Amino acid sequence: MTEMNGKLLIVDDLAANRDVLTRRFQRRGFEVVEVDSGQRALDVIAEQNFDLVLLDVMMPDLDGFEVLRQIRLQHSAVTLPVIMVTARTDSSDIVNAFALGANDYVTKPVDFFVALARVENQVGRKRAEEAAREASEALRRANEGLEQRVATRTAELVAINEQLTREIAQRQRSEAKAEYLARHDVLTGLGNRLLLRERLDQALARAHRLNESVAVFCLNLSHFTSINESFSHTVGDELLRAVAARLRECFRETDVIARLGSDEFVLVQHPVNKPEEAGVLAERLAAVIGEPYEIGGRQVAIGTCVGISIAPTDGDEADEVVRNANLALQRARADGPGSHRFFEPAMDQRSRAIRTLDVDLRRALGEGQFDLHYQPVVSAQNCEVRGFEALLRWYHPDRGLVPPVEFIPLAESNGLIASIGEWVVQRACRDAMHWPGDTKVAVNLSPAQFKNPSLFDTVVSALDASGLPSSRLELEITESVLLQESDVALATLHRLRECGVRISLDDFGTGYSSLSYLRSFPFDKIKIDQSFVRELSQRADCAAIVRAIAALGESLGMTTTAEGVETFEQLKQLREMGCRELQGYLFGLPQMASAVKMWLRTFAVRAEQTVAKTAAPESRAVA
Repeated sequence: MTEMNGKLLIVDDLAANRDVLTRRFQRRGFEVVEVDSGQRALDVIAEQNFDLVLLDVMMPDLDGFEVLRQIRLQHSAVTLPVIMVTARTDSSDIVNAFALGANDYVTKPVDFFVALARVENQVGRKRAEEAAREASEALRRANEGLEQRVATRTAELVAINEQLTREIAQRQRSEAKAEYLARHDVLTGLGNRLLLRERLDQALARAHRLNESVAVFCLNLSHFTSINESFSHTVGDELLRAVAARLRECFRETDVIARLGSDEFVLVQHPVNKPEEAGVLAERLAAVIGEPYEIGGRQVAIGTCVGISIAPTDGDEADEVVRNANLALQRARADGPGSHRFFEPAMDQRSRAIRTLDVDLRRALGEGQFDLHYQPVVSAQNCEVRGFEALLRWYHPDRGLVPPVEFIPLAESNGLIASIGEWVVQRACRDAMHWPGDTKVAVNLSPAQFKNPSLFDTVVSALDASGLPSSRLELEITESVLLQESDVALATLHRLRECGVRISLDDFGTGYSSLSYLRSFPFDKIKIDQSFVRELSQRADCAAIVRAIAALGESLGMTTTAEGVETFEQLKQLREMGCRELQGYLFGLPQMASAVKMWLRTFAVRAEQTVAKTAAPESRAVA
């Protein structure tokens, strides 16, 4: 039995039929066993393992339907595929065969090439299922072993933890009070300057990491000094405690409230969605604090002013944002009790910058400020150029090259992404028409473009206008496309693929990377994110992930492309791991369309050198 093809059982009561099929399948590398009756077929199946059964319907003892019924009592359609061979043209027989569990059928006289294709298809499916089951079983055994080791180690750690807990409990109790007093105001229980600095630094760091905003409020109490002098410091202390209680009612437990001076408070709110929310809160603070207080049998009234700064707009360091909020407080105090002010210069500067970029972006497309650069994608085996990925560039007349990370999100939010995306696919198709042979061009699609109902028409129009065959266009999407309005996106993707356009799943391995996406849509290509390639030699988990993705793509019939290839060592590793295509600076930087033809002419020689270097056992050079 050849490993690549499989073992067949041919069941037919006519020797001539068996002989013809046996010889032709053997020439195709199959091991063949032939029997002349249904009962003999059942006996042989009980004794031997087969990859597929070719079963004649009309036989004298047991007909093919009865044999099939008995086979299915012992074997599923996955573990033992059965293809019925019938001379009948009655559709009811075919329906009956499928109802009994047949995988497929061929008609007599047998067209061998049709039979061969169907046999290879069923054997391939069977082996894919077997490989999947073996992988699943191996994973299950590995998980069981891991769970056992984890359970044992967990029990050990629990025992150690209980011992340590007892030892440090007393120390924690004694340290907790000192820790609290070091970071809190004794009179009000609010935070002090030290706690404010720590929590504000944390809020700013988190805001920077998550692209969020932090609001800082500085406020003081109007005429507090006169209350102290008119009544007593005791009344003043009670008033401060009452103010602290009202401040707590206005803020969340996760926000920071600190008392820095006699009647000076700083409050930090994070996150803040927009500055207007901070203004609404400032108005509420003024109203709540301005309500009369009953202290020591007398009524006391007091007001407040509030200054506001928003980080990172008004600064990204704790001292800077507090100082700016204080400057705003000074302006508010000039307006009188109950007033609030934002720190204006930086706020105005940020708004102006966004408005300017938005205006410039709207002008850029009409004035031809956009361009496409192309980065090559090559075969992992021989470095032959398979295609190019189109990368959008914005050459601003004053700012120079504007990174896509700055203007693409803005284009997605203001709706320009549809027009820009249409221009990109049209330009890419036109440029690709000047490339030789079947060189492909890949275009990235934004998730926002799938909200445009004319996306399909846009792609088809670009293909028609340029004359580019649809098979030479690849559209790259990320899994975020399938996370939002997935039904609409899938319908569009299926229509595009039916037209011959190839669909790639970009940045696979990051984000959710759910395998359900590979089940919901038959992607032509999986692109492995460059973060795994970058640490391929340093981290075993990266190598394991790349190898697993490559094997997954191979089993699903999807091409795997590794991005970010920069060294010959990475090329060798990725080739050995089963990646079909590679992309990265090792093969070429993104270049203008006018330079692609010249690059192709010179790359052939360099490709031969690259193949030679990667064949050398110690080669580790970087292009």
